[in-house]
Amino acid sequence: MVAHRPRMTQLAIRHRLPTLHDYSVVVEAGGLVSYGAKWPDLYRRAAQFVDRILKGAKPGDIPVEQPTTFELVINMKTAKALRLTIPQSVLLRADQVIE
Repeated sequence: MVAHRPRMTQLAIRHRLPTLHDYSVVVEAGGLVSYGAKWPDLYRRAAQFVDRILKGAKPGDIPVEQPTTFELVINMKTAKALRLTIPQSVLLRADQVIE
């Protein structure tokens, strides 16, 4: 879906459908809201796992980890196009608000 984000967001706006995503790049392309793990942090952590494995750690001995940092991104242009009002309390909690 990320590869088709421009078309997907255009269709959602045309049909007045609010969308929620886990990738902020979709919101940057016109999606309404994203909430999810910070992908650069996940990639960094994956690289640390690969490093440990290449140094001899057994993959089965490495504990599974859950993300610890999340981000909320809101696209106000899309909200206006959908005629939605985002509460100020939600905007204050956002990590990024696209004007």
